[in-house]
Amino acid sequence: MIIPDDDLDAEFPLGDGTADLVAEVHCPYCGELSEIGLDPGSGAHQEYVEDCPVCCQPWRIEVHYDDTGAADVSVEPENLS
Repeated sequence: MIIPDDDLDAEFPLGDGTADLVAEVHCPYCGELSEIGLDPGSGAHQEYVEDCPVCCQPWRIEVHYDDTGAADVSVEPENLS
């Protein structure tokens, strides 16, 4: 099945290769600077949990992509219930 380019652009608006693929963030626990990989194919707004590669504490990461593919990334401590 061949999908027209217009349908692909609608389904994957950040998939043209210009979206940010990495971000540098500071761990909210230990303060270390780390580079994390981003996945623009997962949507314009994302929330997920990832552990710090230095101190192993869990982060809550939010990623917001704008129309140009620039990513705004925030990292907060994960609240454990």
